[in-house]
Amino acid sequence: MRYLVTGGAGFIGSNTVDELVRRGQSVVVLDDLSTGKEENFADVRNKITFIRGSVTDLEAVRRAVHEADYVLHLAARTSVPRSVKDPLETNRINVDGTLNVLIAARDAKVKRVVYAASSSAYGETPTLPKVETMQPAPISPYGVTKFAGEIYAQVFGRVYGLENVSLRYFNVFGPRQDPSSPYSGVLSKFITAFLEDGQPIVFGDGEQSRDFTYVENVVQANLLACDAASASGRVFNVGVGGRFTLNQTLRLLDEISGKHLAAKYEAPREGDIRDSQADISLGREILGYDPTVGFEEGLRRTYEWYRKAHVKATAKIH
Repeated sequence: MRYLVTGGAGFIGSNTVDELVRRGQSVVVLDDLSTGKEENFADVRNKITFIRGSVTDLEAVRRAVHEADYVLHLAARTSVPRSVKDPLETNRINVDGTLNVLIAARDAKVKRVVYAASSSAYGETPTLPKVETMQPAPISPYGVTKFAGEIYAQVFGRVYGLENVSLRYFNVFGPRQDPSSPYSGVLSKFITAFLEDGQPIVFGDGEQSRDFTYVENVVQANLLACDAASASGRVFNVGVGGRFTLNQTLRLLDEISGKHLAAKYEAPREGDIRDSQADISLGREILGYDPTVGFEEGLRRTYEWYRKAHVKATAKIH
């Protein structure tokens, strides 16, 4: 089978590409390297086809999707704060880009598109855990764009018969998440602070909670969604089903690192959701999704990956 992974040089994308190659599949990566890095798929570079281009360029998407059986559409502008700062750019990449992918996939007659949706679609509704039947109410431009992608995918299913599955990711973390951007995921920034004896910054009181989901679980869901029967046209949560506060997370990192760092607490950020937790029973039932790596184990693995990367980077400087 041939798979196109948009955003395949990114954090989740490159982890997905690695697993597809491990399974002996044919893989094409489309990525403009605006946030992804070629080094993320360096180990499998000679086993994949890499096309440098953006999902905002319909012709580049058409080239990439040629002869693909499945499309894993992971390319996106993924930051809530960045979407608040620049909603136009976020819309162009996340909505226009998704529409381009759906058009190209429809015309290439691919078997199915798996779309990386987001738990941000739920917004600030107080009910936990979040169930797919809840009314979406996004509170950031990012959340709006990711929800719009779901609706577009479903409409392409109804109007053109294009099979589609949307996966609402909950706070994904793990190896290759880039900590250097001001818009990076909180865990990559926390871990970097611990490695550099810095000061972790917490926006808010630290009691906000997340269903932190190790990337290996998300890769599993991505691949299950490609061919699960009776999944087309549906939306599934991809999380672990638990939640940890940022303060609990910092205490776990104290334990893992053997250090104790005092966090700096700053004002909450616009568009940030207070609490998040996934109900994953639908994914278990229809996709056969069964997260195998819990939060604490994932955090240990992630810390170790960053530690090794930090040692290498430090050695280069010296």
